[in-house]
Amino acid sequence: MIYRTQNPHTEIFEKLYDISSETTTDTTLRSAESASLVWSAMSFSERAVRIRALADGLLRRKDEFAAVMAREMGKPIGQGLAEIEKSAVLIEFYAAKAESFLSPEIIPSESSKSYACFDSLGVVFGIMPWNFPFWQVLRFAVPAWMAGNAAVFKPAPIVPECAVLLTSLCREFEVPLWHLFLEEKATAQVMTDPRISVISFTGSVRTGKLIAARAGLNMKKGVYELGGSDPYLVLEDADVSRAASICASSRLINSGQSCVAAKRFLVHRSLKKSFEEAFVAAMNVSYGDPLTNPALGPLARPDIRIHLADQVRSSVSQGAKLLLGGEIPDQKGYYFPPTVLTDLSTEMAVWDEETFGPVAALHYFDSDEQAIALANDSDFGLAAAVFTADSARGESVALKLKVGSVSVNDLTRSDPRFPFGGIKDSGMGRELGSFGIREFTNIKTVKIA
Repeated sequence: MIYRTQNPHTEIFEKLYDISSETTTDTTLRSAESASLVWSAMSFSERAVRIRALADGLLRRKDEFAAVMAREMGKPIGQGLAEIEKSAVLIEFYAAKAESFLSPEIIPSESSKSYACFDSLGVVFGIMPWNFPFWQVLRFAVPAWMAGNAAVFKPAPIVPECAVLLTSLCREFEVPLWHLFLEEKATAQVMTDPRISVISFTGSVRTGKLIAARAGLNMKKGVYELGGSDPYLVLEDADVSRAASICASSRLINSGQSCVAAKRFLVHRSLKKSFEEAFVAAMNVSYGDPLTNPALGPLARPDIRIHLADQVRSSVSQGAKLLLGGEIPDQKGYYFPPTVLTDLSTEMAVWDEETFGPVAALHYFDSDEQAIALANDSDFGLAAAVFTADSARGESVALKLKVGSVSVNDLTRSDPRFPFGGIKDSGMGRELGSFGIREFTNIKTVKIA
């Protein structure tokens, strides 16, 4: 495993980083453990002052950080700016709400006093992906901090500079965050180290299951977000133009490289022609150098593009029809065009697997019951959306979808106010909201006779 920056637009390798040595790893964990004792002794207001200063620092340098994301993993510059701004909102949310979320909860009983309280656990270890290199780290670290913990993370190997910049900024404001550049064996050793209390992982299903198994053997608490194949349902009374626009926006977030992006589109058969026309038009966006802020940037790595092209090619060979895109362009950079397929069977790769790129799969249904069955017929269960003119009907359908989050007449995205996570192969546990911060605590019962 090599930690290096390769610009996915130019394909040029720019920086190489050393793997963290055993000595560096041990020193980091000792520092984090010591810091967690100091941090947990602080009041909520003292922690809030520190992380609010961190948010100000993020915003002051957002142009710099967005440019680094563009160079390291291809995020269009405007989306990089939005990521930093959303991270600052996350910080303000927990700075304001953490104390109330973690206030002791009185539980009436035969005792003179009885309640549940929420204690910090120590050091949280995050194993992080590359697709949102600031937001993903802060998504676990901010609630962990406000619960009184320190945080250490292993970044994805293609975004090392983002990790260095974020850690350096935290050091400036005395917020307890460290990064480690680790290979697979060393990552496993850190996970099982007694100084680590909780694991937070976002990434692939295969890796997540291996990490969860190792964490379980060592009785480590864990939160896992493993991706999705999110279904968006367009009922026959939906506003076709608006639904198509929102569906395309969700599919193209981060150049299609988002776990919570829409991927499977279930459309009532009566809308087939009108939705296809509107959706193809909405998907047909420009792509190019992420520093010029196109709608779509390059994919982050060459292997991601190869796998995506194979999924499309395999589905077409089985009878899927291409309405847009589908071919790797003849140009430098790891680009893949916006792609729309129809005439699918549920066994095809673009339907049955997660597609991590700007590829949309259209399928048609004749009744709400059929749509719900098709949506739930997946190993994933992260998020979904329903489009209809009847909000009560939309809510009824939403409640029958086996996912962690669902929206009616809007795209589904992570939001600091709401719990976020999935079921089935999409993961376990929750991030964000009041539920997310409690994942990083010991929920302790106290009874006084």
